[in-house]
Amino acid sequence: MPRAVDGAKRKNHRKKILKLAKGYWGRRHSNFKTAKDAVTKSLSYAYRDRKDRKGDFRRLWIIRINAACRTEGISYSRFIKGLHKAGVIINRKALANLALEDAAAFKAVAEMSKAALEV
Repeated sequence: MPRAVDGAKRKNHRKKILKLAKGYWGRRHSNFKTAKDAVTKSLSYAYRDRKDRKGDFRRLWIIRINAACRTEGISYSRFIKGLHKAGVIINRKALANLALEDAAAFKAVAEMSKAALEV
């Protein structure tokens, strides 16, 4: 049986890879062999970084909360411990948003945390 080199399946596969490589630099966007490697690597990075993004945002929220806590005269870890003792259930995303947009509300939450620690 003769070897198929220009079949529809092969052409569609190559077209799909080159479409994914659109915008890459040099041969990586036009040469199938190099584009295939670049696309494979970029897709694995994309998969990994979708998982990492969650941690990155959590880290950012903690930094923002810590900065707001320091202005209230309490450390981040003591603040979180106080919230747990007080039974306040607010996630870090909401706390960071409060710290940025509503300083008065964050101050009230910080006071609740401090009060719970004193008891």
